[in-house]
Amino acid sequence: MYKGYLIDLDGTAYRGTEVINETLEFVKKLQAQEVPYLFLTNNTTKTPEMVAEVLRSFGYPVTENQVYTPSIATAQYIYDKRPGAKVYMIGEIGLQVALEDRGLQIMDCGEDVDYVVSGLDRDINYEKYTQACIGINNGARFIVTNGDRAIPTEAGLRPGNGALASVISVCTGVEPIWIGKPHKFIMDKALELIGLPKTEVAMIGDNYLTDILAGINADIPTIYIEGGVSSREEILSYGARPTHILKDLSQFEVK
Repeated sequence: MYKGYLIDLDGTAYRGTEVINETLEFVKKLQAQEVPYLFLTNNTTKTPEMVAEVLRSFGYPVTENQVYTPSIATAQYIYDKRPGAKVYMIGEIGLQVALEDRGLQIMDCGEDVDYVVSGLDRDINYEKYTQACIGINNGARFIVTNGDRAIPTEAGLRPGNGALASVISVCTGVEPIWIGKPHKFIMDKALELIGLPKTEVAMIGDNYLTDILAGINADIPTIYIEGGVSSREEILSYGARPTHILKDLSQFEVK
């Protein structure tokens, strides 16, 4: 078995307001056996502590240090390239706090900025799109925190950040820099945090295009579970399949 796990949230740990009990029991076993795990989400709307609070409300044993988000990875990426950069941000509190914690300047308009960052914003409007496009057309680098096309909830799929950010790409003709799953930057940072060799860490998730491809792109084993964004039939249609295809995590032994 594996010595560490990267675990998705939406569709894997919970579905909207409903906990996925098989995942909950699996994580409790990880904690009991002192197997390291990191919740690796593409959700940018919450801070790690807010995410940890949600997980704890479902019964998951987790601290904020066991949560890694594209907001943190995005802020790190910009900081590494240009400390103190000016940023026009589309997003919510999770992205805002991450950028501010890195000493980046969040601007009210896109006219004179170094980066335009697009994260999920459930209050998105025409003016925000306009300012983002102005910034990019004036030479700002364009970053999308994550490319999720849809978000699984108990009521079905909702538009994800990838779907919303596509408006900016279509308008400007600029392909963004991608940070979240399935892309390399967030996976490299997550593997650094968990501190184990690649061959000893598995990525668990429900979404082939984010979770499973993230593992494949990072060259680590993958565990797919049903019930989220990607169906079993879809999973079986791909040439590069997950290492494990499961109904749920009750079918997988920790050790």
